[in-house]
Amino acid sequence: MISKKSILYFLILSVAFAFVGCKKKPRRPNPLDTVIGDTSGASGRSENIEDLTGPGTLAAGETPLFDRGLMDGERGERGIIAVMVYFDFDSSSIKASERSKLTQVADYLRTNPSHSLILEGHCDWRGTPEYNLALGERRSGSVSQYLATLGVPAERLETLSKGDLNAIEGASEAQMAEDRRVEFLVVR
Repeated sequence: MISKKSILYFLILSVAFAFVGCKKKPRRPNPLDTVIGDTSGASGRSENIEDLTGPGTLAAGETPLFDRGLMDGERGERGIIAVMVYFDFDSSSIKASERSKLTQVADYLRTNPSHSLILEGHCDWRGTPEYNLALGERRSGSVSQYLATLGVPAERLETLSKGDLNAIEGASEAQMAEDRRVEFLVVR
């Protein structure tokens, strides 16, 4: 016969294993805390977007390449190109519909020879963090290779993967489609 003491030990041991066995999901770092490059930002800081993008006007109906609202003055002379390249699920192949955007980016770099780009690859929340980091790197690498075919020198491009750090967990299909992208960070 099993004693009450044995049952009590078994229950305590079972509860202890239940708590130890349930692994907590690791907390993701805040992407807004990510700093790229020198953070001094004091010299050459500009509030005027034309200082970063160069002169030029948009034709009627043309999408602005450089988003004035996305400029981060604390980073110094840096900004984000508003055009983003989007990808299909679990793919790093550049869609035909996205290639005209890359032509715009290549044109921007030709007219601004002192600028270079950091290509940030992003993913939706599905998949492991490790897989998504690798997929983000493949996406930014595909964009870098395509820009090279358009004549952009490789030394003006740096690839970086954010994986699923900026992704919204449990997002709708439309939101996940927006998470599968490459963003362009301009560095002067």
